[in-house]
Amino acid sequence: MINRKLSKFIVGVATCAIVLSGCGGKRAGGGAAPDRGGPNGDILRVGNGAEPEGLDPHVVTGVPEHHVLLTLFEGLVRMDPTTLEPTPGVAETWEVSPDGLVYTFHLRKGAKWSNGDPLTSKDFAYAWRRCLTPSLASEYAYMLFPMKNAKGYNDGTITDFAQVGCEFPDDHTIKVTLENPTPFFFSLQCHYTWFPVHQKSIEAAGAFDDRGSKWTRPGSLVGNGPYVLTRWVPNSVIEVRPNANYWDAAGVKNGGVDFHPVNEEQAEERMFRAGQLDVTENVPPAKVLHYRKNQPELLRTDDWIGAYFYRVNTKRKPLDDKRVRQALAMAIDREAICSKIMTAGEKPAYFLTPPGTAGYTSTAKLPFDPPRARQLLAEAGYPDGKGFPKIDILYNTLERHQTIAEAVQQMWKTNLGIDIALHNEEWKVYLNSTSNEQMDFDLARAGWIGDVVDPINFLECFLTGNGNNRTGWGNAEYDRLLAAAIKENDITKRHALYDQAEHILIEEVPILPVYHYVKPFLIQPDVRGYDPNILAYYAYHKVWFDKATK
Repeated sequence: MINRKLSKFIVGVATCAIVLSGCGGKRAGGGAAPDRGGPNGDILRVGNGAEPEGLDPHVVTGVPEHHVLLTLFEGLVRMDPTTLEPTPGVAETWEVSPDGLVYTFHLRKGAKWSNGDPLTSKDFAYAWRRCLTPSLASEYAYMLFPMKNAKGYNDGTITDFAQVGCEFPDDHTIKVTLENPTPFFFSLQCHYTWFPVHQKSIEAAGAFDDRGSKWTRPGSLVGNGPYVLTRWVPNSVIEVRPNANYWDAAGVKNGGVDFHPVNEEQAEERMFRAGQLDVTENVPPAKVLHYRKNQPELLRTDDWIGAYFYRVNTKRKPLDDKRVRQALAMAIDREAICSKIMTAGEKPAYFLTPPGTAGYTSTAKLPFDPPRARQLLAEAGYPDGKGFPKIDILYNTLERHQTIAEAVQQMWKTNLGIDIALHNEEWKVYLNSTSNEQMDFDLARAGWIGDVVDPINFLECFLTGNGNNRTGWGNAEYDRLLAAAIKENDITKRHALYDQAEHILIEEVPILPVYHYVKPFLIQPDVRGYDPNILAYYAYHKVWFDKATK
């Protein structure tokens, strides 16, 4: 049950948004076909959330960057967006050894970079070596760790890249040897850390390991995906247009994609209603019910494998005390947040890994228990919140993040008697503040969307020293359990090891889970080929417009 004071706060936020949510007409754009631009009027215009941090596949980590990179680069395989099964990409065919340890890929002999240069196995060798090079400090380098000795090369214990489990016997063959059988290895090939990069353009713009290189700018970026980068106006638009040298150029079904970074959900929704966007990244939570009732043809709510949580800087007092972290976690009413603020079907998260991920659901749980939370806070030296120091919640600029943070702030005031300040930063600044190098926050809003459908993709983020840990927390037993799980071929035993590890994570609380995602967004009724899947993996080049739709 939600307390009355908090209930008034949440209802007030929702009511205010609903009053402002009026939408007229039977379809967005007042019923007229949107003016999409391009020679054939077929440019797909997509809301992309925040302004991307960059477009270097070995440096970025976020969802906005991921969307754009899927259009500019391609890995050895693609995923069928309806089944998530592997389909040919740069590799035309492949074989897997009976023990599941060796994958041999055969590249297309006519594959080219967007500038016309031949694309060969050497480009993958260069890319994987760069991603794993310690001086580049790629936060996502661990995505390559299933490959034999990749971790050792990344941490510097192995200095000869030839010892890493990848061989390139000729220009069109790649042989990858794994540490252990990895059922989701094909899915990894669809993640941008595995994509090839163009050596000449990178080194023309700077050093091999320069994280701030300008090789990703229009006119400099050479890719191998369905599109090329033609224009990038910060905080306005990123334009990509068909790549004539793409192996399936004839199969591209639209004239390009315009990615619009829009932090304000209300503004994005207005752009959609004005016919300026075909697909939004978000829907203001208070408007979901309106669309569901009045314009359901414009609303999509897809299943999405992800978790919304707060990272805790466990190196800062008083958050270095586990009892304080547990108190904060037990004083969050997740049911209220999901029923009163988030209205698209989000589920309260009492643990990290989304339930049902590859058949796994954790038995760990962080309950909503204010009396126990107050007891823990008192044991830590802060009875009724007295003497508790001022700490902040940091969140990247977005209306829903602010609304949720305000609700949590009020819950902690009511349930624990403590005052928490709120602080927002733009996406790029926020990423820097929350990096492992800076750790310039007390509590920070975070989210993790699965890259592959396996619990390890969530749990490995909090291994000691992981590039996406960003909490300062580490636990040797947690690390041991996950290492054992990766080697375990029996799925029941593997899930049991995952669950033991997740119990440690929830007991130690370096993160405060809030809810598990669904993906609500708005989509114009004539858009076709924007197929739903739990990874939000969209084949943008296969999206088209049904001109017969009114």
